[in-house]
Amino acid sequence: MRGRIDWKYALSLELTDPGFDFSVLCEFRGRLIAGGVEQKLLDILLKQFQEKGIIKDKGKQRTDSTHVLAAVRNLNRLENVAETLRAALNAVATVAPDWLRGWVPQEWFERYGRAVDEYRLPCMCCGSV
Repeated sequence: MRGRIDWKYALSLELTDPGFDFSVLCEFRGRLIAGGVEQKLLDILLKQFQEKGIIKDKGKQRTDSTHVLAAVRNLNRLENVAETLRAALNAVATVAPDWLRGWVPQEWFERYGRAVDEYRLPCMCCGSV
């Protein structure tokens, strides 16, 4: 769930939300199926969605995910740039560590020393972390 933007979108979570472990969802799904109440839960959700006007009777349901797709595209580009820089710094560090220490600002080591997916990136919509 931590890396699944579709689930974050479905659960109305921020892109930067750390999420929850997948096993929580698997265990919940298992309990629903074992108890035979998955259809009951779906019916309750659909009824609440209809009452709130989120879905209509016998209509097509669509979402406009353009802003989500744009945020994902921007986030992917940001991750690619950061991972490319990290890989380049690591490659130089193996060949010329003394030169690298003297040339690269210390904050770069802090920022690019770990993989991008290990830290929280800013929200591409509003910039919040």
